[in-house]
Amino acid sequence: MDNDSFWKIIEECREKAHGRAERLAWLKDELARRTVKEIVGFQVCLDRLCEQAFTWDLWAAAERIFGGWCSDDGFCYFRLWAVGLGQAAFERAVRDPDTLAEAPEVRRLAGRPRGGWGDHWPEWEELDYVAAEAYEQATQVSGEFATFYEAVDALQSDDELVRDPLGKRWDVRDEVEASRRLPQLSSRFPITMQP
Repeated sequence: MDNDSFWKIIEECREKAHGRAERLAWLKDELARRTVKEIVGFQVCLDRLCEQAFTWDLWAAAERIFGGWCSDDGFCYFRLWAVGLGQAAFERAVRDPDTLAEAPEVRRLAGRPRGGWGDHWPEWEELDYVAAEAYEQATQVSGEFATFYEAVDALQSDDELVRDPLGKRWDVRDEVEASRRLPQLSSRFPITMQP
């Protein structure tokens, strides 16, 4: 599966299903109808895109949205969520994380208490497991996750492992720097002491 095929599936999912649970079910069924090679390829594409988004600037955007802090796991799930925004929004966010402020999924959160975000919280951990679940459904062999991840690893064997985010880390709580680097997000998501 190449990037174009991957994004076509993500875009179709965005059109046909709403809400995380419905989107996950749609993706799982769609992938399960495909070949094992395509299912594995979907995960490889997803992993590569998440690595492209592994930058300090995007992490700072996540921290700004979350109120000044975002864990390693939280940033992983945030990047998966960013993929779920679709190709155009994802690619803009990787180039310029402040463009996330323009995404409807982010605009609806601005000004609302984080405790009330519920299912709109900008993370999508489950997207990272949907291909493995589709693989299990397609092969009709329960517990084949090890085989699935071995196939993913084999396709990624030539990929260079990115251990640290790209760019330079900076403090999103520095209002002057945040206003310069993330003006829209800084305006819409002021840092408060309470999450």
